[in-house]
Amino acid sequence: MSRTIHVRLGEQLTPVGSIHHEIHRARERAAFTYDESWLDASDGFAIDPLLPTVPGPQFHRPRPDGSVFHGAIADTEPDGWGRKVILRDHAKRRDAARARGEPAPAAPNALDFLLAVDDHSRAGALRFADENGALQRVREPGRRAAPPLIELGHLLAASHAVELHTETAADLAYLRGRGTSLGGLRPKCTVVDEDGSLSLGKFPSATDQRQVTKGEVLALRLAQAAGITAATARLVTSDGLPVALIRRFDRTRSGERILYVSAATMLGVDAADPTEHSYTEIVDAIRRHGAASQADIEELWRRIAFSILISNFDDHLRNHGFLWERNGLWRLAPAFDLNPCADRLRELKTWISEEAGPAATIKGLMTVAPYFRLTRPRCDEILAQVDAAVGTWRTVGAGLGMSAPELEPFSEAFEHAERLTR
Repeated sequence: MSRTIHVRLGEQLTPVGSIHHEIHRARERAAFTYDESWLDASDGFAIDPLLPTVPGPQFHRPRPDGSVFHGAIADTEPDGWGRKVILRDHAKRRDAARARGEPAPAAPNALDFLLAVDDHSRAGALRFADENGALQRVREPGRRAAPPLIELGHLLAASHAVELHTETAADLAYLRGRGTSLGGLRPKCTVVDEDGSLSLGKFPSATDQRQVTKGEVLALRLAQAAGITAATARLVTSDGLPVALIRRFDRTRSGERILYVSAATMLGVDAADPTEHSYTEIVDAIRRHGAASQADIEELWRRIAFSILISNFDDHLRNHGFLWERNGLWRLAPAFDLNPCADRLRELKTWISEEAGPAATIKGLMTVAPYFRLTRPRCDEILAQVDAAVGTWRTVGAGLGMSAPELEPFSEAFEHAERLTR
């Protein structure tokens, strides 16, 4: 079985290329080919470092459990939560077909997952059209492209039902396609904010032992206070539960799409690659592809310091990203998915450097300052700013409406030996 999917860019649906997807004896493979018009255009560029602007098909060899698509395309796939909803929906439809004595639908393949995300809420600016030119995933008749904020209660109830394995076919139909790649396994959904902007609603999990959604908004507020460009976030209440509302940074104020790739894609590595990677590799990528290299490199150093001081250890390469700027150049995307968590080994997912290793220490961070082209006085200045912001965590948390019992489980994440002051 084979299909050809057309790749378009932005609101103008500019032709970029095509994906040729094949399945042969349960083995999948995909190739990307740039359109001649993109190659001939004066403003054409490589949408992925591993996809140079050359004619002809370019194949991607996936790792086990990795995507069959090149990184820039894989970055638009549904995340772990989105995949869970799609798989649960397939199982529900399969069981219903069997009960009716009908043939069961085929299990979703890699292309099915890719095209299952609603076109309206797909991350970044890449868009996909089928052989007939219809955008994928198209809006279903009578169904909003993304639900408004007023439907948070419905979204939350449906998400909890999926977590508790009590979901109905209607719950799955309501959630299907509304996730993004900007997340993980936690329940979430793209929603339309009160001003018409796209936001990511992140819901409390039925298994949470602490106020995770409040903790993420707290971390993002502290990041901004620490001089970090971070996603705008606020808390809203739905049926008495706190929902983190994160403004989508891959859209302009007027709703235009901005091309986004993960740091894994920028480094040219498969997100499923078990090899350890480091922040110094991200520095190298910024120097090669950055529109404001030194500014973003200093910002990255500041973000590492912040992660260490708030115990944010889920800093893998999919939790860093880049936004398209101009002329084949990129800027560091706003920080997102910042979660203070003290009950983990104090090691970063992305190593500080190959020599410093994964240990989340300021001492290790200081060893790479020369590689980041930062002087010791500048590092001390940044650390003082970050530490001062982190030191306000109880006050900022209280301002978000967090009670003392809600704040206390986060104390070890913010108060530890790596803090410069207490």
